[in-house]
Amino acid sequence: MPFKSAVVATLAAGLPMLFNSVPFFLLLVPTLLLYYVPFMQRFQLHVIIAASFIFYAYNMPWLLLLLIVSLGINTLASHAVVFGRADRRKMYATVGVTLNLVVLILFKYSPLIGRSFFEGSGIGEFLIAIPLPVGISFFTFQGISLVVDAYRGKDVPDYASIVVKGMWEHTLRISTFIAFFAQLVAGPVVKAHEFLPQVRTKYFKDIAWNSAFASLVVGYFLKMVVADNLKDQTFWITFPYFKDMHSITLLVLLFGYSMQIFADFAGYSLIAIGLARLFGYILMDNFDFPYIAATFSEFWRRWHISLSSFLREYLYIPLGGNRMGGFHTYKNLMITMVLGGLWHGAAWSYAVWGFFHGLVLALERLTKDLGWSMKGKVPRFLHMLFIFTSVTFAWLLFKLPEFDHVIVYVRMLLQNTDIPNIQPIIIFFTALFSVPVVAYHLLYLWTREPRPIVARIKPIVYGGMLFLILVNSGGGASFIYFQF
Repeated sequence: MPFKSAVVATLAAGLPMLFNSVPFFLLLVPTLLLYYVPFMQRFQLHVIIAASFIFYAYNMPWLLLLLIVSLGINTLASHAVVFGRADRRKMYATVGVTLNLVVLILFKYSPLIGRSFFEGSGIGEFLIAIPLPVGISFFTFQGISLVVDAYRGKDVPDYASIVVKGMWEHTLRISTFIAFFAQLVAGPVVKAHEFLPQVRTKYFKDIAWNSAFASLVVGYFLKMVVADNLKDQTFWITFPYFKDMHSITLLVLLFGYSMQIFADFAGYSLIAIGLARLFGYILMDNFDFPYIAATFSEFWRRWHISLSSFLREYLYIPLGGNRMGGFHTYKNLMITMVLGGLWHGAAWSYAVWGFFHGLVLALERLTKDLGWSMKGKVPRFLHMLFIFTSVTFAWLLFKLPEFDHVIVYVRMLLQNTDIPNIQPIIIFFTALFSVPVVAYHLLYLWTREPRPIVARIKPIVYGGMLFLILVNSGGGASFIYFQF
């Protein structure tokens, strides 16, 4: 027990710098200055790599060893795939992908395996004690992308720029791609063939200031004002605190958590995108107003877009996609989403969450194949309400990884209709800090048509967000997706 307690304590202190912390800004400013100083232009990759290593190792230096091992595996494997013996390229690619998966399984899923199959034994105790390195899901996926893209590159000319022959230059490029602090620990998931062609000398005059500013302001607002204030309310969705709360309060809290997880992760993604723009790199958008989706497939085209596209390109399509039709398509959807659920966390509740999304995606595909469609028969906003409600209830599996606690919450939601504990203060502040996310989506629907007033009020909106960041930020907290 003392050993396990020590591990838990170590992990609790092992988060990297937060984007909304003073140490991060003390790292960011000199990094930017060194990066763009003319006499340092030839060392730009070195600067990014050094800053990224400091960022990742800030609270737990030993994590850097694992990151360096991952960089070594992927640098060597990708180089061997392209420049090694032609008859061994498939073997090199297979070994590279396998080693990435071994690292991911060992450090992320050993506790789940220990609890599920070896509980009470020495092996189980050992597996449960293996710590979860922050960001491992993201940088191992990017390693897989690199190796697979390098292998495909021998047939696809567009991929030729992802691997260079000089080993030192190749190492610098791959280290920048995988370790870049902007997206290292919580994405967006970056693909090698999208990022590596951008690796070249960057110039201060080319910084896209407007888009960087917009991404950073909106991102910090969503995280610090919306998500960090909502977390103080949604804390009550914790076993056993929610058991004695009124059904209305439980429903509002669940709605608030749906707003929080969007604001937290979309905020992180926007900050990452804005930071990358400051260094001359373009990362893909990760969210596209997902809560206006009218189907589950549309939701997954709008939510965590980088992961959705990764799973489609590197798992769903290699499994066969929809090429064989019928049962095989539904099976491939289910496999992809269950594995995508487990990617989010080493608990069976995440697999259930993935199973749910795989099932509804398969059912949507089935109704489409059978020619059954409600399009035009039911107003779109009712479709949107149904999808949002379903997705929101599924988030319970994220907030309460213990599946038994999810069942209790749903039971309390149905049973606690007559108890007096409504908690109006919690309801008020949950609703208040949910308003910006609702407005964010409604404003998108309203502004899809050109409206001159939007351009005039933008400076006021950004000014208001900056003001609220300064005066009404919630208590600092790590990003929700750090746990994945």
